[in-house]
Amino acid sequence: MVGRLTGKVALVTGGSRGIGAAIAERLASDGADVAISYSSSSEAAERVVAGIRRSVGVRAEAFRADAADPAAVKALVPAVVEQFGRLDILVNNAGIWQQNILTEATDEEFDRIVGVNVRAVFLAAREAARVMQPGGRIINIGSVLGERVPFPGVGLYSMSKFAVAGLTRAWARDLGPRGITANCIQPGPIDTEMNPATGDFAAVQRQGTALDRYGRAEEIAAAASFLASPEATYVTGATITVDGGTIA
Repeated sequence: MVGRLTGKVALVTGGSRGIGAAIAERLASDGADVAISYSSSSEAAERVVAGIRRSVGVRAEAFRADAADPAAVKALVPAVVEQFGRLDILVNNAGIWQQNILTEATDEEFDRIVGVNVRAVFLAAREAARVMQPGGRIINIGSVLGERVPFPGVGLYSMSKFAVAGLTRAWARDLGPRGITANCIQPGPIDTEMNPATGDFAAVQRQGTALDRYGRAEEIAAAASFLASPEATYVTGATITVDGGTIA
């Protein structure tokens, strides 16, 4: 199946590490030219794109765009189109984690998580939808906490991921007549820098899965590869859960 995305251009937000980097690398291995965005670490972003160029040979570029800055997010898609000439696949991966119980949560925490996890997803998708042709793909990275809230203190984060799932379904309706699909991937515990398999709460999360293990970023990338591929032309408005059975 290598080469099934040849001729396509993909943008992965938050693509300098973790799940985003794995998705960028997988779409590149499928033949797509890849742009990634990052908020702070240009070195990490450049390592990802350099690795893609070296190992796969497709075009890869990094763009600085802080997801908390609406102007930067709105400018991202036009910048990618200017460099690559088109945009076929958007993966909204950039996001932040927030944990605080209701009585302790602050206005600033609310504004920040909505700004990054919801507004930036909306802005990037809107700009992408304006330039995508039939066959375009919008893939949003949600969370199993956008379907179930199993412990206290995650209300703001869960709210943001519930919103992402809802927007995905709405966009499937909005964009379906144009032949553009919108889908959401909901990861469970994935071994990344943000949620390492050796972290303080890792044992509890692992035990909550049916497979008794953390997932790998590459397993999320495989789902994104499918949704971006020709095999997924009739899949839209879907939420694909990749969680090792956490919410089974």
